Amino acid sequence: MKELIETIVKPLVDYPDDVLVDVVEEDDRIIYHLAVNKSDMGKVIGKQGRVVKAIRTVVYAAGASQQKKILLEIIE
Repeated sequence: MKELIETIVKPLVDYPDDVLVDVVEEDDRIIYHLAVNKSDMGKVIGKQGRVVKAIRTVVYAAGASQQKKILLEIIE
């Protein structure tokens, strides 16, 4: 899943080397923390959050087979 997030986000940003995805696993959920360069934050979020909503939709659909809830958070 980490590779999927990186594959989606890296082409969107100006600094693909700054894209970092950290994984935190808990009992009932898996949280993916996405960090990008500050100047790329707007590109990842998109107008009215449309881009990040689309990314989350793809990630949640890909993780539907797992028994844990999946969350994607963007951190600064």
